Amino acid sequence: MQLKVHNYRLKGKTASGETVVLRPMTESDWPLLVKWNNDPDVLYYSEAEEVQGWPLDTIQEIYRSVSQNAYCFIVEYHDTPVGECWLQKMNLPDIAQAFPELDTRRIDIMIGEKDYWGRGIGAAAIGLLTKLGFEDEKADMIFGCSIADYNERSLRAFFKNGFELYKTVNEPEGRKAKCSHYLVLKKERYAEIKP
Repeated sequence: MQLKVHNYRLKGKTASGETVVLRPMTESDWPLLVKWNNDPDVLYYSEAEEVQGWPLDTIQEIYRSVSQNAYCFIVEYHDTPVGECWLQKMNLPDIAQAFPELDTRRIDIMIGEKDYWGRGIGAAAIGLLTKLGFEDEKADMIFGCSIADYNERSLRAFFKNGFELYKTVNEPEGRKAKCSHYLVLKKERYAEIKP
């Protein structure tokens, strides 16, 4: 199985006016994805378990699998690849079963270049994926899933885009987070606040 590549190229701005581009993820991006998925500081925020890194074959399996039901992107800031993100059909049974008649999606994001943390890039990328989800894909609800309680940057990035708390789940003993948050934005709310 290869990455399923799409044709969307999304362009937006950070709150400070800097350009952010989401370009399609391709099979040539493995070196970037290996780097980011083997940085312990990045994985601290992106993984619930204590993970130190992933081998190439596991990384390829994950992204290739996700891409079959998602639009996977590389995040670029001033033409520099700084992270990855995707808009995926909802794959969590409890949420999908709670809204069986609705088109539910989820956004996942990782800013893998630590020098670019805190610049509003994640918030801009989430905004672009949200617009894609509601305006092009006609989704009914978009979620941010399993965001660790200590991942304040990610929570702020979703809240800046109008997402609201859907539920909080206590994590099992031994996990890094005491709880994880699930956020949601409904199409009606998006219509009220869209830029």
